[in-house]
Amino acid sequence: DLRKPGQNYSGLFAAIKSIGLSHRHCLESVWIVKTVLTSTRVRDLLTPHVDANDKLLVSSLGGDWATFGLDNDCNRWLLENS
Repeated sequence: DLRKPGQNYSGLFAAIKSIGLSHRHCLESVWIVKTVLTSTRVRDLLTPHVDANDKLLVSSLGGDWATFGLDNDCNRWLLENS
């Protein structure tokens, strides 16, 4: 959760895009990234790009998932990358 209104998070978004083989921004506060890095390493790479009052969760995504309301592009990306 990016909690500072008006903050420029372009550096964070660029860092997210750079850590993986592929990425998808399906929800406002959720990015899904296909990467070979550990969750700890991803967190460590992204932390310098967030403010102290922001919140960051990094987790692995297994093959068991379900969606509601996502567009077809996001669903297709999930099918191809999980």
